Amino acid sequence: MRVFVTGASGHIGSAVIPELQAAGHQIVGLARSDASAAALEARGVEVRRGDLDTLDVLHDASAAADGVIHLAFKHDAMVSGDLEAAAEADLAATRTIADALAGTGKPLVGTSGTGVLALANLQGTGTEDVVLPGGYRVDTENLTVELAAQGIRTSVLRLPPTVHSSLDKHGFVPNLIGIARDKGVSGYIGDGANHWPAVHTLDAAHLYRLALEQAPAGSRLHAVDDEGVPLRQIAEAIGRHLGLPTASIAPENAGDHFGWFARFAALDNPTSSTRTRQLLDWKPEHSGLLADIDQGHYFN
Repeated sequence: MRVFVTGASGHIGSAVIPELQAAGHQIVGLARSDASAAALEARGVEVRRGDLDTLDVLHDASAAADGVIHLAFKHDAMVSGDLEAAAEADLAATRTIADALAGTGKPLVGTSGTGVLALANLQGTGTEDVVLPGGYRVDTENLTVELAAQGIRTSVLRLPPTVHSSLDKHGFVPNLIGIARDKGVSGYIGDGANHWPAVHTLDAAHLYRLALEQAPAGSRLHAVDDEGVPLRQIAEAIGRHLGLPTASIAPENAGDHFGWFARFAALDNPTSSTRTRQLLDWKPEHSGLLADIDQGHYFN
């Protein structure tokens, strides 16, 4: 299968590429810089230059492919606080890809996050059956699922807040480590009992391939191994490796300590992947979050 991958040179894309290649797929990757293009070419990937704003490139590359995995997102806009711009770009890109695939029966695998369930104040453990009416990233998720009615075999992977491995350079764990180093203390909010689901990057990459090859049209999938690791345990592991104390940060002081990351540090997001495992026979094989942190690669 000729597969167009956006975000091909990113954290998850760098694991999805070899996963697809090992299964015999040919990859076309979107690259927005010379460095990204060179890295993809070195891995035997055909490069299309562009980004989420070059909609003509997205359309043409999607039309020429047998399937699309959409990983790219404007994380820089998200970090700067412009969530609306990041979400709008993702929505426009998805619409453009869909225009190219409509009526073909080809697969389109989109990306969302389990965090949207927490941000919507969902109570209890989140499951794949939960559908939200709209909001940040949810609009794109819902659109992707609805596109099944237009003759596209769509699926959406909800990634947990923590996708961890030695490939993870800018995710939630590196951010917590950076904050701990800056503040001299590894912090958690309140009692630290809020839960972060997690998955190893390589297990997530495997699920993307399974979704591309097998997922029924309109599927919502959860790329979750650890259903929920208490933030306090994560902070304690980070503190041990950095030789720093671990401490509770009062909720009213979270903004001062965590900065822009405070909203995410407070997430309570227990999430199940039972239905996904049954549907696609997905079996995570790699280390869980705390074991991965204890391997030490995050601190090199």
